Amino acid sequence: VQLQASGGGLVQAGGSLRLSCAASGRTLSNYGMGWFRQAPGKEREFVAAISRSGGSTYYVDSVKGRFTISRDNAKNTVYLQMNSLKPEDTAVYYCAASGMAQATTPSLYGYWGQGTQVTVSS
Repeated sequence: VQLQASGGGLVQAGGSLRLSCAASGRTLSNYGMGWFRQAPGKEREFVAAISRSGGSTYYVDSVKGRFTISRDNAKNTVYLQMNSLKPEDTAVYYCAASGMAQATTPSLYGYWGQGTQVTVSS
């Protein structure tokens, strides 16, 4: 499956962005999906995951209550709604597909999008 992430940009602290991850090549509903981020000089960090049906979600503590992961299997697309953004959310955000539901480890994801830059100014 090929993944294409989009929706990043520059936003002020407290603002919102919605990231999209469009899939092609295979049906997205076959995969658990996740969002990760990587800031300069840091390791790739798990952000959120969603099960194949969308019925279960999981978040890293630092984004709980601010970010929402969702999916539209009919459109083969996964979303990450990011509200109340903080400067520490600045990173390249990646979407990824896994054969497992709600995996939080990058090594469990076999397919990755190219990343989209999110920059939050203070």
